[in-house]
Amino acid sequence: MKKIAFSFLFFIALSAFGQQVNINNYKYVIVPDRFDFLKTVDQYQTSSLTKFLLEKKGFVVYLSNEKLPEDLVQNRCNGLTATVIDDSSMFTVKSKIELKDCYGTVVYVSETGKSKEKEYKKSYHEAIRNAFETMEDLTYKYVPLKKVSEVKKATTPEVVVVKEVISVPVKEIVSQEKVVVSNHLETLYSQEINNGFQLVNTTPAVVYQLLKTKVKDVFILKDKNGILYKNGDNWIAEYYENDVLVVKQYAIKF
Repeated sequence: MKKIAFSFLFFIALSAFGQQVNINNYKYVIVPDRFDFLKTVDQYQTSSLTKFLLEKKGFVVYLSNEKLPEDLVQNRCNGLTATVIDDSSMFTVKSKIELKDCYGTVVYVSETGKSKEKEYKKSYHEAIRNAFETMEDLTYKYVPLKKVSEVKKATTPEVVVVKEVISVPVKEIVSQEKVVVSNHLETLYSQEINNGFQLVNTTPAVVYQLLKTKVKDVFILKDKNGILYKNGDNWIAEYYENDVLVVKQYAIKF
């Protein structure tokens, strides 16, 4: 019963938390120094133009080859990635400006900007500017997102919501709950896989497989009844093993 309540509550908290995220919660925008449809870095100054236009919206924008601020280096989910999507035909250049989060989810896309200019630089610039002009509905003012600690709090056995879900007094939960806490700080290393990462130790052996969520710094532990979340500079794994809640702390190199 406790396992069901744990999973049920976690996904409710995860859904509610994810719904709070919007464009205003992202501190930065990264623009690739070369778009996929071009051959060289900042060809026709397309990346520079895109950066300039997004800065007019109030975003703090960096090209991907520039030195990034430390909080963005440590957590790419602090920023969006802005790309220009090319859908040109033989006689018309067609461009869209697309914003994606750190999971590759599209959070905003402009309408198509077009140009029939014959010279490449002029045509790309006109198409990108025209696409930008369609972004009148996009307003931006940075508002920091609440920390994931609220999600962590929602997953602990002592919270009131858990008590209501399983209809047992809080004191009884605390007295019956078995918890194994490990303060040993082991270092794990991430390797990207489909839909997430696998974490390996120095053996190397796979310790966990992580599935991405919509919440920053929160992962689902595959094949385990629990989650991994960031706490300060370290990461906490919480899961049930033989009806015992296991809590382990790690240093993880992503």
